[in-house]
Amino acid sequence: MLKEKRADDVQAILAKYPTKRSAVMPLLYVAQQEYGYCDDNAIREVAELTELDPTEVKSVVGFYTMFFEEKTGKYVIEVCDDLPCALRGADEFVRHCEHKLGIRAGETTADGKFTLRTVMCIAACDRAPVAQVNTEYKYSLTPESFDKMVDDLK
Repeated sequence: MLKEKRADDVQAILAKYPTKRSAVMPLLYVAQQEYGYCDDNAIREVAELTELDPTEVKSVVGFYTMFFEEKTGKYVIEVCDDLPCALRGADEFVRHCEHKLGIRAGETTADGKFTLRTVMCIAACDRAPVAQVNTEYKYSLTPESFDKMVDDLK
């Protein structure tokens, strides 16, 4: 459980916010770091720590794309395919990513290293195609720069 495994982190987060409710997202990050994703057990733990109903915590996980409800690869590559990015070639770029990784968007490579997802808007339309790799943005991607990035991460 988080309150035992990550006691220092949990206490530091709870001390930082005026109410426990305010600590939901940081605690979900801790849960995701610990377990790899926010499954029902992690959601229940965070709900207990924040004295909220698990349904409230699950709604946060469901709303934000940075929380994962299922196991993902070590590197989660999220490519924006919203309309402004699509107008700058995101659809073709996603097809290239799928080909390079040997998976479809929404899947994880057999070695568990990469998960490819498409997302709606990561607020960098002017620098599309754009991706977020875990928490790091990669701007103005080309097929060549994507391939190099993946090779470097391997």
